[in-house]
Amino acid sequence: MDLQGIGKFVVVAGLALAVLGLVIWFGGRLGLGSLPGDLRFGDERWGCYVPIGTMIVLSLVLTIIMNVLLRMFNR
Repeated sequence: MDLQGIGKFVVVAGLALAVLGLVIWFGGRLGLGSLPGDLRFGDERWGCYVPIGTMIVLSLVLTIIMNVLLRMFNR
């Protein structure tokens, strides 16, 4: 890999990280992480959080996005 290839990779990775940050930021504002089906249990000294509802929603959204992108690029 030459320097141009490494540079392109770093730029794409940076953009992907910025997009992921925006998704997490706006997801928290939209209630992601506190959906019905997200389990929280514990007491004052320990706790456990299992985001089952959030995982299902994210899985559906990412599946739809991937299908749309694959159909667009396979034409």
